[in-house]
Amino acid sequence: MSVRGPEERWTDGAQRQGGRMKRVVGIMVLGLFATGALAKLPAPSDEAKAKAAEAAAKTAHGNKVAAYKLCQSMDKVAATYLADAKKAGKDVKPVATPACVDPGPMAAAKP
Repeated sequence: MSVRGPEERWTDGAQRQGGRMKRVVGIMVLGLFATGALAKLPAPSDEAKAKAAEAAAKTAHGNKVAAYKLCQSMDKVAATYLADAKKAGKDVKPVATPACVDPGPMAAAKP
């Protein structure tokens, strides 16, 4: 352990004090921004609610279309597998699955 002179100890203490000050200022700044995050937003207008409902309906329909396309592709793969297995002389029994249901075009929202 080395022996330090008085000026080295003072410089070391000032550096520590500066580090504490930065922490205090940082905490104060975070506290200032945190109060803004806690502010309550106003209730959405009827127009905004209608747009959100329309967006939700579009998303739901898109999910139905994606499920339909996935079902069709799985049926195609299964049919190909069964045909190849039949050509190879294997006895494979298909599993009964529900038919793919076409969701049709998206219905426009009623005003």
